[in-house]
Amino acid sequence: MKSRSVPSLRCALTLSALLAGAAQAADLKIGFVASLTGPAASMGQAYAKGVQAALAYRGEVAGRRIQLIQLDDASDPGQASRDARKLVDEEKVDLLIGSSGVPASVAMAAVARESKTPLVAITPLSLNTEDAAWAVTTAQPVSLMISAVVGAMKQAGVKSVGYIGFSDAWGDLVYNGLQAEADGLKVLGNERYARTDVSVAGQVLKLVSARPDAVMTGGSGTPGALPYLTLAERGYKGALYGTHALINADFVRVAGASAQGLIAPTGPVVVAEQLPDSHPSKKVALDFRAVYQRTHNQPTGDAFSAYAFDAWLVMLDAAARVPAKQEPGSVAYRAALRDAVMATRELPVTHGVLNYRPGSLYGADERARVIVKLDKGRWVLQP
Repeated sequence: MKSRSVPSLRCALTLSALLAGAAQAADLKIGFVASLTGPAASMGQAYAKGVQAALAYRGEVAGRRIQLIQLDDASDPGQASRDARKLVDEEKVDLLIGSSGVPASVAMAAVARESKTPLVAITPLSLNTEDAAWAVTTAQPVSLMISAVVGAMKQAGVKSVGYIGFSDAWGDLVYNGLQAEADGLKVLGNERYARTDVSVAGQVLKLVSARPDAVMTGGSGTPGALPYLTLAERGYKGALYGTHALINADFVRVAGASAQGLIAPTGPVVVAEQLPDSHPSKKVALDFRAVYQRTHNQPTGDAFSAYAFDAWLVMLDAAARVPAKQEPGSVAYRAALRDAVMATRELPVTHGVLNYRPGSLYGADERARVIVKLDKGRWVLQP
């Protein structure tokens, strides 16, 4: 009996040690929501590819394996809210990332606040102080990007600009930003269209009749190409401007020659190889491109996938600073992870350098923007 009891005791101790080790190395769960179908799919699929590259880049942190759980919101803010709720309530995720459009991201932020789960959004956001307590975004503030566009307009001698954008929160953000940054630049019109519209002929006719020096749009992805196609059909010869929400391969493909010469702001990753070696984003941007190529067997040609990759970098950096005594899956861990995210300092990412603080959604500064020109299907860095 004695000779049998020793091995049994050893087995029990070994099992206890293994269980203790497993507890110490509990998986970190990340819930990701993107618009894989619907009008925002061109952006959502890019975001999804970015987060998949991020998982391949690094799938563990602080000795913990990272589980990625992905859901499709079908370009519907209501579904984004339901997806976020499912990830929190059923999957018990420790952090949320998403979604593809401003309305969907705002919907997720409400769930994040109610459930006390940190959210790293990948689009611009406009939230009240309460909802902002649990959310940050890797996107640049619209004002930061619009001010760069307005500066480019003034440098080119533009005196008046017509505006057409989405009839939703993104269109509002761009128009309000343009008005706020105009500073002597005359804004003509405030034309809107839905993401699902197939024609903007009436809106463009109004803009062209006002004879602006330039036209700026507040669209995104493939639906963002519609005004440029219509302007070309109407023979408009003025200057063309846009926002960072247009920087993806599908927009370039759909817009084609109608967007030739388009000037837009974007993050440094889009022209990583054109950046000086001293730029803080150059190395991480090139690393991202390399892992994206390995993961998807194709190069990345958009800005959206990089925002999702940056969200992963924010999560990795924050999770590495959460006290080891906190266990994923717990209220205490989520709170500690939120606090760590809010304490992010000088983190180089593909879209600049991030610094967060409680109550502030944005972490980007002037290092997060460059001006590019679309020339024969290629984005070219401008002085």
